[in-house]
Amino acid sequence: MARVRLTVAYDGRGFHGFADNPGVATVAGTLSRTIERVTGTVVELTGAGRTDAGVHAWGQVVSLDLPTGTELELVQRAINKLCGPALVVRAAEWADEGFDARFSARWRRYRYTIVNRPVPDPFLAATAWHVPQPLDLRVMTLACDPLIGEHDFSSFCRRPRAADGQEPPSLVRRVLDARWEDEGDGVLRLWITATAFCHQMVRSVTGTLVDIGSGRRTAGEMTGILRARSRAAAGGVAPPHGLCLWDVGY
Repeated sequence: MARVRLTVAYDGRGFHGFADNPGVATVAGTLSRTIERVTGTVVELTGAGRTDAGVHAWGQVVSLDLPTGTELELVQRAINKLCGPALVVRAAEWADEGFDARFSARWRRYRYTIVNRPVPDPFLAATAWHVPQPLDLRVMTLACDPLIGEHDFSSFCRRPRAADGQEPPSLVRRVLDARWEDEGDGVLRLWITATAFCHQMVRSVTGTLVDIGSGRRTAGEMTGILRARSRAAAGGVAPPHGLCLWDVGY
């Protein structure tokens, strides 16, 4: 057996998230069953990011073990034929023995897309949040600055349950970059890169930035929201379909 690295893209609308969940369609469950069908080998997948239901991916990375000598190109073509276009393997390659899609990752980059114009776009509706009220991109950009660096993101994350007798897991994360790009014609994209993310962090940050861009909050409030370490201090959670796991760095 040898370690394999897959770069996977998927339309999240048809899946109940990435992680395997018996009884519902998930990315990991669909992919593992397909690989087992194609190769005849039982596999255990590890993903770089556990995307939520409805969240898309262009550069999700998956690691698994397959018998040495497996024709990866044939496996890739078979998966894409059986699962595409909703789920496809963009690249398949052999990796070092110690490679782990999750624990070897140095950073993850997400992209959130907003269509900011009065009339929705039917061709972007599946992958973008339609926000009809005007947004001030300048103040949304200013509000990104306090996010960069190492902070406790409790205000933007769903707090995980603590195991019996233990402290809750830390929600401290290091954001490497956060910025908006104006693609023109009302298409706005938030790019955010961090060493790791907590549950619903990007969508909560996006919802808060939209509050700021629409004038319901000011850019100067972002630092206070971070320091509050309370989910009640931040804005709502942006819809999942605008979010995409874009790439992962190793």
